[in-house]
Amino acid sequence: MNKIKKAITILMAEDDPDDRLIIKDAFEEAHICNTIHYVEDGEELLDYLYSRGKYSWPNNMSRPGIILLDLNLPKLSGQDALREIKSNLNLRRIPVVIMSTSRREEDIQLMYDMGVNSYISKPNDFALLVEIAKSLSNYWFEIVTLPS
Repeated sequence: MNKIKKAITILMAEDDPDDRLIIKDAFEEAHICNTIHYVEDGEELLDYLYSRGKYSWPNNMSRPGIILLDLNLPKLSGQDALREIKSNLNLRRIPVVIMSTSRREEDIQLMYDMGVNSYISKPNDFALLVEIAKSLSNYWFEIVTLPS
């Protein structure tokens, strides 16, 4: 297979600064060169997607090719943000991958029922997080064809 990495922007919604740093380090360790934008809560995620507030200038951030979404976000939960994304005709095609500490079967089933594309339980081990980052990169940026 001819592996060609696509220049896809990643939008990560993660409120915990330590988790953001660890995930950023894991992506760097996995040699993922995609642009990653970080938002800290569900409202900021929607502001980014709708080009509102501090994201409202002309030609703002590029539209994400994938969203990495934590469930436990302040202001607007990941679940509520996902509901909004999947109900909007202009946003629903953006793949959403949940990255959460929750391993509850009810959370996992609900997220898939709501249209999430993948659900990943955050590991406690950095080496495993690096492997997850590599797998995400391989699947979403090399194998699948994403809508433009």
